[in-house]
Formats: sequence, structure tokens, C-alpha cells
Amino acid sequence: MIEFQDVSKAFAHKKILDHANFVIEDGEFFVLVGPSGSGKTTTLKMINQLVAHSEGKILINHQDVTQTNLRKLRLSIGYVLQQIALFPNLTVAENIALIPEMKGWSKDQIENRTTELLDLVGLAPTDYAHRLPAELSGGEQQRVGILRAIASNPAIVLMDEPFSALDPLSRRQLQIFIKDLQKKMQLTIVFVTHDLDEALYLADRVAVMNEGLIQQIADPTAIYYHPANDFVKNFFKESQQNLSTVRVDNLLLTTPSVDDEAHEVEADTPLSDVVTTLAKGERLKYQGKRLAAEDIVTYMAGGGL
Repeated sequence: MIEFQDVSKAFAHKKILDHANFVIEDGEFFVLVGPSGSGKTTTLKMINQLVAHSEGKILINHQDVTQTNLRKLRLSIGYVLQQIALFPNLTVAENIALIPEMKGWSKDQIENRTTELLDLVGLAPTDYAHRLPAELSGGEQQRVGILRAIASNPAIVLMDEPFSALDPLSRRQLQIFIKDLQKKMQLTIVFVTHDLDEALYLADRVAVMNEGLIQQIADPTAIYYHPANDFVKNFFKESQQNLSTVRVDNLLLTTPSVDDEAHEVEADTPLSDVVTTLAKGERLKYQGKRLAAEDIVTYMAGGGL
């Protein structure tokens, strides 16, 4: 359990977080969402003390983080960055093994854990263990980054916009993957994003932030149907208007995304797969039939499927 008790953070007299009070339960997928500069990443980094808070208390399992050995604290918490931070000169297996090695695991324990994790995410150990990061796709690199974060069985994993640099197909696949992994391993995940659609898909609860203040903490249904104030309501509307174009062969689909560029998809990719992957949940419903280009065009024109 993670507790923020009247926590504030200021840089040069500017409040980045202002008297925050909330509890993240064990095994919860807790998402911090808000516009750039709202204090999300600073809040995340205070949990493992990469950023020290100015006021208040942060407790993990009832223990004040400032009273915990810093190295021990950080080794006990998984951390996944937006930038894919794999060591380029280390193999996949060596990257995954870093934290277990720091914790003094035996060679056999590390090899068994590496094999187990690669199998878990569908990266065959015989094919991937000895590859260098440059030999992986962006999505594969981020999967390995996640495996490195969970290799030593941390109870808590911090994730700072880990999928925002990926194309929409890879992004959706990794959202599905991390949500499934969190349930299987009963992880407590604190996840930062500026994308409310991503937050609503992943979260057990969402904390909406703006200018260092937490505007609302609630489950996705409550956020969606009962925004606490005008900021939450308007932020949700704006997120649905943040559209970009995805090109499928000669068809252009407009779907929520974080990128402005057109993403090329293989021409033989079934449109059903594209719609299912990119449609952001309820925004574009797939009814079970193979979709033709005219179906998509009809739907986007308001005709439905």
C-alpha cells in the first residue's frame, strides 16, 4: 500500500504538487493522468524518491520512504521509462538480469527467471535471450524493459508514459499485455499518461491532475460519467478530439492517437485487426464480421456498422 499524506513539492517556490492525499491499494492499477506540466511524473518519482517531496509523508506498507535505505527502496520498486532505456551493449538476457544480479541472486535463479519471463511474453528464449536491443522492434524493446522492471518480483512497478513513443498498433498490444500481466502477478502499478483513453482502459482507479492539484480520483466509470468538475469534463472531451490519421493500404482511418504522423500498416493486415487494435475501446465498435473498406468509411460517416 502506498499512502500520500498531505504531500507537496515545490521547485523554486512553484508548487508542483499541492497537499496531495490518497492511498494506492495493494494490487491496484492506479493511473495518473493530466496535461503536460500537471505534476504527474514528479508525483510518480516521489514514490521511489528520485524526487524528494517538500512536505508531508509518503508511506509504503506503513513505512516512511525517507526512513528507508535509498538503495534498498529503489531496488524494491520496478521502474519503466518512456525512453526505452535498455543497455545497448547487453543482450536481452543480460538486461533482464541486472536487478536480480544487484540483489545477489544465483546464476541458476537468474537464468530460470529470464526464461520464465521471456516465455511469459511470447519471446522465445532460444531466439531472443542473446539478441542485442538494436535487433528488436520498438514494441519488443519495451516488453524487455518491462521484464527488467519485474525480474526481481517487486510488489510495486512505476511506469512513466512507457508506450507514448510507440505506433498505435504496438501501443494497444502493450496496453493489453501490461493489464493482463498486472492481474496475473497481482502487481501494484502506478502509471503516468497524458492520454485519458489509455487511463480509462488500464486503470482500476484514475487520478486526474492539473497544475499540481488532484482534480478527481475515481474508477473509470465514475470519471467517464460523473466528472468532478469542469476541468475533468473538458479534459475528457479534448482527449477524444486529439485525432491522428492511420493509413491502411489506400484507406485513411481517423482514430485517437498521440502521434500526428500517418502510420503505415501492412496492406494485408485484416481491417478487423486494425479496428480492434486502434479503436480505443467503445469509440469504434467491431461487431464480429470481417470489415471491408466501405464498412469503415460508412461508419466514419456516421452510418454505423
